[in-house]
Amino acid sequence: MKIGFIGLGNVGGKLAGSILRNGHELMVRDLDANAAQPFLDDGASWAESPKEMAEACEVVVTCLPSPAACAAVLEADDGLLAGLGPGKVWLEMSTTDEAEVKRLGQRVKDVGAEPVDCPVSGGCHRAATGNIAIFAGCERSTFEKVLPVLTTMGRRVLHTGDLGTASMLKVMTNYLATANLLTVCEALVTSAAAGMDLNTTYEAIAISSGNSFVHETEGQVILNGSRDINFTMDLVKKDIGLFQSIAERNGVPLEISPVLIDIFNDGIERYGEREWSPNIIKRLEEATGLSILAPGFPAEMTDDEPEEPGYEVTPTGLPDRSSNADPAAG
Repeated sequence: MKIGFIGLGNVGGKLAGSILRNGHELMVRDLDANAAQPFLDDGASWAESPKEMAEACEVVVTCLPSPAACAAVLEADDGLLAGLGPGKVWLEMSTTDEAEVKRLGQRVKDVGAEPVDCPVSGGCHRAATGNIAIFAGCERSTFEKVLPVLTTMGRRVLHTGDLGTASMLKVMTNYLATANLLTVCEALVTSAAAGMDLNTTYEAIAISSGNSFVHETEGQVILNGSRDINFTMDLVKKDIGLFQSIAERNGVPLEISPVLIDIFNDGIERYGEREWSPNIIKRLEEATGLSILAPGFPAEMTDDEPEEPGYEVTPTGLPDRSSNADPAAG
């Protein structure tokens, strides 16, 4: 199967690497041609335009920084829509707005192709090894068609329902991760202010009911001091803003979400929108005069689990729907 991939950034480049590493024919494109060079060196081909890619490939993937960027790639005169047609599939792997992905998805359907919103979750380090999780919103028949591609890029793949449902769930999970990041920051600073050893504090959280994925990843790069989690404050602001919009459209009077938005707006004003997101802790470091550092933690996260074949995750309480389901399930 020939697969096209547009957007070779922090996450997209790693997902594209999994496609190429697992033997698929790959065509790539990025506004930064230098980002594509390692893939070209390893045998991928270059698309002069999104239209050319859509004409040449059975499946086209976009992994871009914003809904506006994705719309531009699809709707330009030489965009994907000009080259898509019957039998082709568009995979939108960006974190995007559910309403916008539905709008673009309808345009994809209008030319006879099939749309899937399939954002990823689990961090860049797991994207690099093909062990990341993937949500997929689309018709069931479309999901079964692209499942072999999705399990090439990720380990756990969840069919979330109709187009747009994956994007909503991704935004919700990023909202939860943001809330957890801020509480981890508060816990670490408060522990340091109270005279606790931060190495011991980290382990206490890790073995307790307070543990989380965010603590085990972002907590480590915070204590190292690099704060490098390959995710920036502007992306956090985008994601939690999308979550707030979902709540507002559905009449949910959120209380915590607006506080998170205010905190990150302040962080961006202080440190810049391209600052690493864990450096939101600097607000508390500056307020207390403390430096939240500890020895022995890595500067960036790496996935030490071996790459394993991907599989479909079946939601709790539902019957197994696929022969490619979780091998650990009973």
